[in-house]
Amino acid sequence: MVNEYRTHDSDLPDGPRYRQWDPDRVREWAARVGENTTVVVNRIFESVPVDEQGLDAALAVLRLTRRYSAARVETAAGIALDSRVRSPRYAHLRPILESNQDQTGRRQPRFEPSAWEEPAGYVRGADYYAGGTR
Repeated sequence: MVNEYRTHDSDLPDGPRYRQWDPDRVREWAARVGENTTVVVNRIFESVPVDEQGLDAALAVLRLTRRYSAARVETAAGIALDSRVRSPRYAHLRPILESNQDQTGRRQPRFEPSAWEEPAGYVRGADYYAGGTR
């Protein structure tokens, strides 16, 4: 133990010891929030090659429960999962919560092109390009 810092156990305060964050602990927290949040956290871990690379992103999502209720975060996770985003993250959930989309009682519809849109094509006729009078 040369050139290492170490705290003796006798110098530590009484009570629960510090527990390192690992993917299992993060998944336990997500399970306490809800099913949609668990899916979001699992997708974060699936999107990275090593689980430790997804810890910060998953914890950022879960820390939203400090500012918003667990029920609101769960609803926002459901809205984010319904969107086109494969792996929703903090940057997707925070705007949903800030704009109260989770409290409207209905989810935002997906983008659907409306029937009144004209198909793309020539806007000007052949006369325009023929050099005639404009």
